[in-house]
Amino acid sequence: MFGFLGSRLALNKSASLLVSNTQLGILPFRLFFIIRCFSSTISSNLNEQSFTVSYLINSCGLTTKSAQSVSKKICFETSERPDSVLKLLREHGFTNSQICKIVRSRPKVLLAKPEKTLLPKFEFLRSIGVSRSGLSIIVSRNPDLLARSLKHCLIPSYEILKSVLFSDEKVVRTLNHMGNRYFYSLQKRFSNNLSLLRGLGISQSFISYLVTQSPSVMCQEVGKFAEGVKKVMKLGFDPSKLRFVEAVRVFHLMSHKTWEHKMQVYRRWGFSEDEIWLIFRKCPTCMAMSEKKVMATTDFLVCKMGWQPAAVARVPVILRLSLEKRVKPRCSVVRVLLSKGLIKADIHLSSVLLPSEKLFLERFVIKYQEHVPQLLDIYQRKMGLTELGFGFDDKFKISGLKNI
Repeated sequence: MFGFLGSRLALNKSASLLVSNTQLGILPFRLFFIIRCFSSTISSNLNEQSFTVSYLINSCGLTTKSAQSVSKKICFETSERPDSVLKLLREHGFTNSQICKIVRSRPKVLLAKPEKTLLPKFEFLRSIGVSRSGLSIIVSRNPDLLARSLKHCLIPSYEILKSVLFSDEKVVRTLNHMGNRYFYSLQKRFSNNLSLLRGLGISQSFISYLVTQSPSVMCQEVGKFAEGVKKVMKLGFDPSKLRFVEAVRVFHLMSHKTWEHKMQVYRRWGFSEDEIWLIFRKCPTCMAMSEKKVMATTDFLVCKMGWQPAAVARVPVILRLSLEKRVKPRCSVVRVLLSKGLIKADIHLSSVLLPSEKLFLERFVIKYQEHVPQLLDIYQRKMGLTELGFGFDDKFKISGLKNI
């Protein structure tokens, strides 16, 4: 009991002495030393972070906000290592904007050993046919490449792609389409998804097309990929046709919400449910087009030219044609010929927009130039329809077109 009371008294005495000394402006030496060290550490960290922020702004082109955010992930006291990294990147053709993008995504690249870590990856990519300009594009799109192992990631990924695509040229093209997060999943999932497609009898050329156009599809989680393939099979797509892999690609690229939105876009133009599915079965990529593109082309064909949605649904590939370079020039010629009674109003949609340019010119321009000398100028858009007294407004809308 006495010992306990003695300890309490000693503790109270020490506390009183500390308070007394503090009030007098005198701190015990040990406490003073701890506080000073702590303050020194804080000051050092602040100085280091301040230097890093300044460097990121002045040497890497980051905004103040981005630099402050990045400085939470990386700090350095001198510019020696970052300078050597930036020097290597610029020597290999990286622009300031590309460097800025890489640093924002993978700031620790600035602390890499350029000759040992980065240069071998650049040399490997160049060895498989990546051009100087292509190198900076691929790496800035995929900064993860700089953080991953050449031996355990980049080379194995190349070998997987080469085993399917056969040529370095196609591998390079695929690398240009790859997203930043797919190199890791490529090694984990690609082989299983590839086996599923081959088991269905998908031809090598169609698999190659799918891989080069959308490598991310083949990097999907295996179960999700199989679910998408199963859905395409249920819709009646033939695995021996290119449309099969196009449908797989579209289902991968679009969420359920986006799909429903695209369905609604088509419905607004009077397409029935059956017609929308017909469009998808005949040309799956029509469902992946932007709303703006669908609206503009459909508005022109239906409202300006007078074709019905059902006619468009039977030849949906026309929705993918360039409105300005192909659809409008050809329809302008047809508009003139119909107005002058030189062709019948039962002109088929497909006969106007699908033939090659040479065939279209023979059928609709050269054949009638004696009657309308300005046809070639109309087709080449050197002359507007209004100069001949025609237009595409409602007043001149052609209503006699048959929807075949």
